[in-house]
Amino acid sequence: ICQTCKDLSQAVNSIGDFTCECANGVKATGSMATCETDECATAPCGAEQTCSDPNKAADKLHDFECTCKSDMSIKKVDGPATCDKDECKANPCGTDQTCDDPVKSVGSIGDFTCTCNANGVVAMGASATCETDECAMMPSPCGADQT
Repeated sequence: ICQTCKDLSQAVNSIGDFTCECANGVKATGSMATCETDECATAPCGAEQTCSDPNKAADKLHDFECTCKSDMSIKKVDGPATCDKDECKANPCGTDQTCDDPVKSVGSIGDFTCTCNANGVVAMGASATCETDECAMMPSPCGADQT
């Protein structure tokens, strides 16, 4: 439990005047101190998750819970949760393109693809360069007697 004990007065008639002190500074006189350990203090869940430690008693370790910020229903006790992150949600491809994110996890950043709807050009991790053949448009921008 990691406590230090100090007997304030070592006289025979001074029973119960000892002090217990935890490593985090919590003290009690005449009994053991209730030492607390906040397992979330070391940020074990990572940036994309919140951490909660329901019982900070020193003898209650490995009970912290990581919850995904992107989906509060995804949780894990005693370690980081596996959070989904759909990169297509932010619409990185723009208009006239289809976005596909095959692996929706925080560790798979940049694996989305953008596909041009008009000509099928594909780019990974960025918007595709979709070129349009303006001369193939109907009606032609050049007019009826021009090519």
